[in-house]
Amino acid sequence: MGTHVIKMPDIGEGIAEVELSQWHVKVGDLVVEDQVLADVMTDKAMVDIPSPVHGKVIALGGQPGEVMAVGSVLISIEVEGAGNLKESAAPAPVAAQEPPAAPKVETVAESKPAAAAGPRPAPVCQGPMVAREADERPLASPAVRKHALDLGIQLRLVRGSGPAGRVLHEDLEAYLAQGQSNASAPAAAAYAQRHDEEHIQVIGMRRKIAQRMQDATQRAAHFSYVEEIDVTAIEELRAHLNEKHGASRGKLTLLPFLVRALVVALRDFPQMNARYDDEAQVITRLGAVHVGVATQSDVGLMVPVVRHAEARSLWDSAAEISRLANAARTGKASRDELSGSTITLTSLGALGGIVSTPVLNLPEVAIVGVNKIVERPMVIKGQVVIRKMMNLSSSFDHRVVDGMDAALFIQAIRGLIEQPATLFVE
Repeated sequence: MGTHVIKMPDIGEGIAEVELSQWHVKVGDLVVEDQVLADVMTDKAMVDIPSPVHGKVIALGGQPGEVMAVGSVLISIEVEGAGNLKESAAPAPVAAQEPPAAPKVETVAESKPAAAAGPRPAPVCQGPMVAREADERPLASPAVRKHALDLGIQLRLVRGSGPAGRVLHEDLEAYLAQGQSNASAPAAAAYAQRHDEEHIQVIGMRRKIAQRMQDATQRAAHFSYVEEIDVTAIEELRAHLNEKHGASRGKLTLLPFLVRALVVALRDFPQMNARYDDEAQVITRLGAVHVGVATQSDVGLMVPVVRHAEARSLWDSAAEISRLANAARTGKASRDELSGSTITLTSLGALGGIVSTPVLNLPEVAIVGVNKIVERPMVIKGQVVIRKMMNLSSSFDHRVVDGMDAALFIQAIRGLIEQPATLFVE
């Protein structure tokens, strides 16, 4: 038997040290070639570190949250073969998730032929309940997490039956059926005093998100502007286009219409499509409109970028938004897909609330927030009618954008949305 020492690889881009975010193995585990050993966080991305060999883990080189230098010992693996010590850097790291610039990557490593090695780990038996570490965060959508919270279920105790162990709504129901949730406890227990505490270390993606958010709010002079928009006409147009072309071209959401409205409005307000280098005191206005679309994932908020939105049709934008959102949520977006935006669009969909105050995606100077659509009685030409209404809650960098310009910009978007034909008039 021999020992294979894997050193922290050179991630590139001049990075000298990275943060060890999470171990996927522990001492004593059997690992196989290309199995992910750990996640590390750079200033720009979460990166998977795969194993170059088959063997047994005998030592870990650090703890989650620890900053490690490139070239330091990451992990030691016992391998079959000669007894001499072998050293290597880990295989080319795989980008996992890039943190947002102020609010977003994992590509599958190339499969290699299996070399003679120790046994592969046995598959885990599925069931409604599983014991995870107290700080382990299982994969689940925001809706499933809210459902679990409403039911009083600790998500880490639920066995996930979805891809990569993702916890689904059905898994919560199976858990309840087994009588494992707090909901099955005696009614009196719901009123019992609790004195437990949970300490969660802020590391990895969550630490980067926190740092970037804090940096954005400290450096930029945020101000927000809210405008009410009647979306009845554009929703009717969207429904008509989906009925006529949905089967052949794909379904349209409201987002591609908003992207188009941004593109058209920016022609008259180019100062919104800009980046501000506050150290060099230089504002760069861009002709290309690269729209960042804030997307929630299991590891936090990510911002994939729809590049050259000015050159895309509604369906082209819709397809790209869908592709990028799926890549971000599944951790397969590339670094390039998560950087380079010039203005950001953020939406919580049906959970969008009435008003929000989005945080700027530095170094951008504008972010447009979309709130939920509600039906309300409105007075039009002296008549009370039911209309579909929505607020745009947007934020700007007051160092670069004046309040009047911000208001006029959002009102221009309002005019385009309320008269959707103007989106396509050149």
